Amino acid sequence: MKKLASVDPEAASLVEAELSRQNNNLELIASENFVCEAILEAQGSILTNKYAEGYPGKRYHGGCEHIDKIEELAIKRACDLFGAEHANVQPHSGVNANLAAYMALISPGDTILGMLLQHGGHLSHGSKASITGNFYGGVFYGVSPDTEMIDYDEVEEIAKKHRPRLIVAGGSAYPRQIDFARFREIADLVGAFFLVDMAHIAGLIAAGLHSSPVPHADVVTSTTTKTMRGARGGFILSGKKLASAIDRAIFPGTQGGPILQNVLAKAVTFRMAMTPAFRKYQSQVKINAAFLADRLQEKGLRIVSGGTDNHLMLVDLQSADLTGQKAEEILDSIGITVNKNLIPFDTRPPTVTSGIRIGTAAITSRGMKEREIEEIATIIFSALQEGTSLDPAPYRRKVNDLCQQFPLYLDPLEFACL
Repeated sequence: MKKLASVDPEAASLVEAELSRQNNNLELIASENFVCEAILEAQGSILTNKYAEGYPGKRYHGGCEHIDKIEELAIKRACDLFGAEHANVQPHSGVNANLAAYMALISPGDTILGMLLQHGGHLSHGSKASITGNFYGGVFYGVSPDTEMIDYDEVEEIAKKHRPRLIVAGGSAYPRQIDFARFREIADLVGAFFLVDMAHIAGLIAAGLHSSPVPHADVVTSTTTKTMRGARGGFILSGKKLASAIDRAIFPGTQGGPILQNVLAKAVTFRMAMTPAFRKYQSQVKINAAFLADRLQEKGLRIVSGGTDNHLMLVDLQSADLTGQKAEEILDSIGITVNKNLIPFDTRPPTVTSGIRIGTAAITSRGMKEREIEEIATIIFSALQEGTSLDPAPYRRKVNDLCQQFPLYLDPLEFACL
């Protein structure tokens, strides 16, 4: 930061302020995590100076001999890690990966069957608020009102009715295991392509703690953030038959040159995900999530579907007489960061919501385990119980004490990669 501070003190002060916020707050947003300094170095490397449209051995710019090796390394590691035949590591984001996959598989106007956003899906799975719902016809499945889990027989009935060209599994707020084999059966029954967006659960899949979609899906999209705890950006996995179509859909179809420093960081991310330490980390993420869900539920907060099988949970706040928006504000005032989130069959708008989404990937990266989770659950419940009459100061002190025990980037030994 020394050079940035000398060139642009105003910008440097904002980065320092954000570092302070991250270091002194408990990050419970399910899509966020903390990367190690190796990832920061890769993403801030001299590769930002290079342009390299095309693919290894087939570039539209000279001087790519080292770039080709970096991208080839990332591709090989992605394939090895997830057992895929082909990988494209150029997508700038998860949404870009989805857009390119749709472009490779279907045509504008074709029907996509995805999960309802209100039930845990994602905007890029056919929502009208997204470009995907404007270029393609979105129809949706949800969760059962009884179990708040996917009813695969209902998915089959919807697929038979609408005959989608593409079925999408995966979401941004679904806390349960997904049966990819059953989705494959449904897709085959109606002659649809099957795509899995595993962005949220990719780290758990890499560690063998969630079933893999690779043997079942035509295409798998993901990010290297969230539970992967790595680079900013996306990637796509597929079989060899679709490799050329996927690559063309990324370049020149939806992107120009790749962000090469991110490609390097993705290669590092995949390498770290192959280690025993990463598998141990993912196991603790899952343990922490289940433990937190149980503790909150014991204290009286309802957890959607009764628990979690992955890194996240949805908390129904209706019995606490709070909206998700108000709960987010209360917790933010004491240094706990969550996001308001729709729950299944929510009657409130997405700007207000009846729930919050909580994830444990980031606090697990700091080294927190069950003892700390117990304390966090107590703080959350007590703060929400006090509601708008809350005095944030004593809670803020408790959060600060926890954060100081598990510092980010400020420890003399350096914030560990794993």
